[in-house]
Amino acid sequence: MTRANLLLSAQISAGPEARQVNGPVNPAQLKNFNLCQHLQEIHARISSIASTLPQLAANVLSQSLDVIYGVACGSVTSLFQSMLDRLESCILQIHDQDFGADGSDSTMHSSASSYMDDLQKSTVHFRNEFLSKLIPASSPRSETICTGLVGRMASRVLISFIRHASLIRPLSESGKLRLARDMAELELAVSQNLFPVEQLGAPYRALRSFRPIIFLEISQLRDSSLLDDLPPSVILHHLYSRAPDELQSPMQKNRLTPLQYSLWLDSQGEDQIWKGIKATLDDYELKIRARGDREFSPVYPLMLQIGSSITTGISSR
Repeated sequence: MTRANLLLSAQISAGPEARQVNGPVNPAQLKNFNLCQHLQEIHARISSIASTLPQLAANVLSQSLDVIYGVACGSVTSLFQSMLDRLESCILQIHDQDFGADGSDSTMHSSASSYMDDLQKSTVHFRNEFLSKLIPASSPRSETICTGLVGRMASRVLISFIRHASLIRPLSESGKLRLARDMAELELAVSQNLFPVEQLGAPYRALRSFRPIIFLEISQLRDSSLLDDLPPSVILHHLYSRAPDELQSPMQKNRLTPLQYSLWLDSQGEDQIWKGIKATLDDYELKIRARGDREFSPVYPLMLQIGSSITTGISSR
């Protein structure tokens, strides 16, 4: 199977032309699309046959299926990564927006933010130029290798957006309305052009829960069932937007850019993220006690409570 893998892999067009996502589809990409679709058909047929065979024979065929699946994915993986990189670069622009300003003008943010407009246009371009050629229009929701790749990309887009939205600071009442509108636009763009969001499971539930959470008072947040659909780190990061300036976030304390901090978050579990957050809470406590104050910001005990649930969950495993 190794030789077959090499022979199939040799058919894949590589290089910058296979990864470009800004222009129309090119011959190298079309070649990869054809290879991917051909292997998808073979994979589906062998899978159908394997399901009717005795277990021993099915196990032998499964090795062939793994090779076919790997090469089919490999033929378009770099393109999907480029598409995801482009969408995440759009999301990163959220930090260039002003969500802290108060605006009484109802038309001030009547349309999507500029970064969301860029993301929407990118998803439309990807759908028209690339995904429409990879996924048959007659069965866009059928389970194939390509729909699986699109689903994972769409999930990552939602997760990335929620992460960066939670890092916004400051966040005014006007900014909350604008952010909620951006979330609705994101949901629409992903669902129409990438993948049905309601089929994405946890990332979709997280997006739907984060939208109302930003409007809840701190007292309401404490016992809200909406917290169950979000990673604790997302809630903790969002709470910095409600904290006094002297309670610095880990990103501020370590002087990291949003991109640098996001890359660090990708490599950490919730327990490690909590350690970084706990360090900023300890610094804040020292500042308050050093000046003789007895009252802490209401977010302080709530953040400690959420953090303790992380450590409790780990110790109970």
